[in-house]
Amino acid sequence: MAKFNLVDQFISQVISQSDYAELDRRYLVNYVLRLVGDEARQLQTSKTDLLELKDELVKAAQDNGKCGTTNDEAEILASQLMELIVPRPSLVNQRFWQTYQKNPKQAISDFYALSRRSNYIKTKAIAKNIYFVTPSDYGDLEITINLSKPEKDPKQIALAKKKKPTGYPLCQLCMENEGYLGRIGYPARSNHRIIRFKIGDQTWGFQYSPYAYFNEHCIFLAEKHAAMKINRATFTRLLAIVEQFPGYFVGSNADLPIVGGSILIHEHYQGGRHVFAMEKAPVQTKLHFADFPEVKAGIVHWPLSVIRLQSKNQEQLVNLADRILQKWQSYSDERVDVRAFTDNEPHHTVTPIARRRREALELDLVLRDNQTSAKYPDGIFHPHKDVQHIKKENIGLIEVMGLAILPPRLQPEMQEVKKYLLGQANKIASIHLPWAQQIKRKQQVTSSNVDQILQAEIGKVFVRVLEDAGVFKQTPEGQAAFMRFVQSVGR
Repeated sequence: MAKFNLVDQFISQVISQSDYAELDRRYLVNYVLRLVGDEARQLQTSKTDLLELKDELVKAAQDNGKCGTTNDEAEILASQLMELIVPRPSLVNQRFWQTYQKNPKQAISDFYALSRRSNYIKTKAIAKNIYFVTPSDYGDLEITINLSKPEKDPKQIALAKKKKPTGYPLCQLCMENEGYLGRIGYPARSNHRIIRFKIGDQTWGFQYSPYAYFNEHCIFLAEKHAAMKINRATFTRLLAIVEQFPGYFVGSNADLPIVGGSILIHEHYQGGRHVFAMEKAPVQTKLHFADFPEVKAGIVHWPLSVIRLQSKNQEQLVNLADRILQKWQSYSDERVDVRAFTDNEPHHTVTPIARRRREALELDLVLRDNQTSAKYPDGIFHPHKDVQHIKKENIGLIEVMGLAILPPRLQPEMQEVKKYLLGQANKIASIHLPWAQQIKRKQQVTSSNVDQILQAEIGKVFVRVLEDAGVFKQTPEGQAAFMRFVQSVGR
């Protein structure tokens, strides 16, 4: 196998994939040696892939004492190395919008390719995730066990505790992150770029998610650091984004704890080029709102409570969505444990999703309720105790649409469940034992079907997770209650 000088090979790849030219080689060599140590100049490699060469340079820097051994320190150096193929922010934006004038889809595709090529999107890490599809009464649901984010080791945690918080950037979604070096406990962003665009008179940013959960998983973020808020302006913005970014859906997490996402302190939305099971789900009950004759509406056949609105008339679409939201924010129905307030604490909001459906614009409004009770301290409309061995975390936008994001602990835990199901020696966790016993009673498990059975059973649990989060259940009583709410909106 041919051997190459490691630094020279990395520089050759940088030159071929960036604005640098051969005349810049000496400068680039010295830039790399500045980061990884002069000793790396003598190293040989058989690799030709840019990301693999980057990994070898990081390892060389660690051997030379130029980089610490924690994941965060390695990522800081890796991002600095990969920044060499990323143009400065003004040039990235200039090229994006020049291409956009001729072909919007091409501009988006080029920026996505740059984000992958520069390792801002962690393609190798994402490939570690476990993914499978499982059928259900609501369509084919997607399951992922998230293994892409490296776990913090004790040394890293100890170092983070020694560092005094700087308050900069204010959060991981602020535009201040563009080009930020990173630190222990805070992600490296040297190779990060944001496309600026306008919604009305406001500046917003468009970027990709470093640890994507689906195809072209992207984030739209407000320039101003302000808390998430679902209101009329949200619907207007979502539809404006769908118009500006063809082929993408966009949605927002709810703006209340328990039913909201992991980051509620910065206004942002998520989108991408992916068709979720919820989008494919049919309307099971058609609705008619007399004041909005140009809007088609219906209740979606889905475990959560979803009203789908569709129209070519954007103003009517936004007006009806706003009316539904405002009514929901103050609506109570004690017969089904639905309460808008307790002790003046608001409980109701929506998870909205926008997309284009042929010539029409479409909004899905998912009704959310974040109440807790003595019986359900984690949330009445949150995964209940008997399914928390699989999923305890908040049900945010992505799960709402039918893609489960399950914690990494499940990978080793499911291996022990498999051993239990096969009658082998095991260390099954007590939280999984009742579930595993139930599977064993009703299934003929063999070594050839155990994986298939386990995936199907995880899928069934995810259905229950979504059903628990549904405000109006898929029962005659629940659907009658749903119609009472619809009637309160005005038909």
